[in-house]
Amino acid sequence: MRILYDSKLPQYKTPFGVLTPGEPCTLRIHVPEAVCAKRVDCLVSREDGSPAFAFSLDPESRDGPYRIFRGDFTLEERGLYFYYFIVHHNEGSFRLFKQGNDTNMEAGDLWMLNCVPAEYDTPDWAQGAVIYQVFPDRFAKSGSPDLTGKLTPYTVHKDWNEEVTWQPEEDGTVLNNDFFGGNFRGITEKLDYIASLGVTILYLNPISKSFSSHRYDTGDYKTPDPMLGTEEDFSELCAQAHARGIRVVLDGVYSHTGSNSLYFNRYGTFPGQGAYQSQSSPYYSWYTFYQWPGNYHSWWNFDTLPTVNKLDPGFLRFIITGEDSVVAHWLRLGADGFRLDVADELPGEFIQALRARIRQIKPDALLMGEVWEDASTKIAYGTRRRYFTDAQLDSVMNYPFRNAILDFMRGRDSGRGFRDTVMSIVENYPPQVMRCCMNLLGTHDTPRILTALVDDFEGTRAEKAHRHLSRNRLEVARDRLYMASFLQFTLPGAPSIYYGDEAGMEGYRDPFNRRTFPWGREDEELQAHFRLLGALRRDCEPLRLGDIQFFQAGDKHLGYTRSRNGKTVRIYVNRSEDPWAIDSGKLILGRNIQLASPTATILAPRGFCILEE
Repeated sequence: MRILYDSKLPQYKTPFGVLTPGEPCTLRIHVPEAVCAKRVDCLVSREDGSPAFAFSLDPESRDGPYRIFRGDFTLEERGLYFYYFIVHHNEGSFRLFKQGNDTNMEAGDLWMLNCVPAEYDTPDWAQGAVIYQVFPDRFAKSGSPDLTGKLTPYTVHKDWNEEVTWQPEEDGTVLNNDFFGGNFRGITEKLDYIASLGVTILYLNPISKSFSSHRYDTGDYKTPDPMLGTEEDFSELCAQAHARGIRVVLDGVYSHTGSNSLYFNRYGTFPGQGAYQSQSSPYYSWYTFYQWPGNYHSWWNFDTLPTVNKLDPGFLRFIITGEDSVVAHWLRLGADGFRLDVADELPGEFIQALRARIRQIKPDALLMGEVWEDASTKIAYGTRRRYFTDAQLDSVMNYPFRNAILDFMRGRDSGRGFRDTVMSIVENYPPQVMRCCMNLLGTHDTPRILTALVDDFEGTRAEKAHRHLSRNRLEVARDRLYMASFLQFTLPGAPSIYYGDEAGMEGYRDPFNRRTFPWGREDEELQAHFRLLGALRRDCEPLRLGDIQFFQAGDKHLGYTRSRNGKTVRIYVNRSEDPWAIDSGKLILGRNIQLASPTATILAPRGFCILEE
């Protein structure tokens, strides 16, 4: 018999998940009577490994062959803590560690405790939202923009449906300077379509004046790219989105600028003197030069992306604290928040100052971070990040959920790994953050989800440009996407649709995941499915904001509940090739149901459903 302790279950730890300073917490550990345990100690350490405190768990009751030991404690300071147990018995003692969801004597991992500020809040409108991510040049266009001031050279595709330019230049460089003309007015004209998907947040990849079509090489932070339109066009987009109950979140790119920018000005394109031109430039201190002007610190050694010194006083004033700072400028034009590009590369002080400033201007503004791992335990550049313990971010991009869904759908996991990943994130994240997490299947940085569900091809750009899913593989991918998106929309957080995924777009990584939206050639069945999911999120509070508990995970079956305010729905997913007899209930939504009645429900192979208790 094993010693029983699972921090995710209420019979062992209450409350579930994170704590706040001074909040009472109770631990219970179930020890077999045969161990003859007299006392159990819990040893708690800080995130740096130094001892914090210890406390005892004393005998409380019995449950069959187990003796239950209970201990109570509080954490007085916010931070990340780790703990393990020492079990004292008649002949000595032994240590007890974590091994998966079980315990293990003398070897294993530590359990974790996350203590966050009691006043930590996130915007109500972002909790349980549905997000739609748009790559602005490739979504929709309207009219012909005034290209005065557009950074050159660039090319504009004559046909919206042409292939993206993927061929490098003769010297091997990839310029990413081909455009299709997507713009603010185009997005505005498609807001009714976006709203029809149940979307409540529109997230735009960078919109500032830049050389490239991806616009992560900022040229002028406060000026929209001429290809997109004017400040007035952007404000009208925000106003029209707000009228439909949709908030607008912008990409904040503050780790680096473009070399072809007002601030660096390597090519003399902009008026005035940039850091590359003069050491007397007001922007010189923004950058790190090893040997001025040609040898400088750049993002991942791309010399077109010189890295900035984020805590430089001038840069902080310009981006955050100044009266007309960059964040103030865009919020006043209508934006509702920011997604921080490469948040791991931004100092905690920078992120905290930014969040405080946007909340000062717009008290319910959202700050989301690009983090690819568990953000509660993230270590970047040798430093443990304090995104939650210092209340720096309201939300993060939830790549762990994406990985768990892909592993389950691709047969790399029978369901247990999915449950463990989901519950680990839910346990480690503050609930108000968890409800805002961007639960994505695809982004501008990943292959299209249809492709990712069936094809791991790693080849040259030329091969990827000409490789498409066969009819048979496309049908398999579509079938899997129905289930994958169902999982995405029934988990805690804010499901995010990357433009065109709902229309059946396919493609490998950049630039093939950034093709134009296939207007007039959409997969209408998939679109209808996503509309159903969006409506379900809107109308079902437990799915939008409820707690989650698993009752089945394994053998290619998943079962979990979402509960809120006394209402509970049950979610079932059958990835196996055999029918699954499940509990009866009121059918809210389902696919591949063999039999549904008040007394019996049979879920067919590759079927899924939601039942109301």
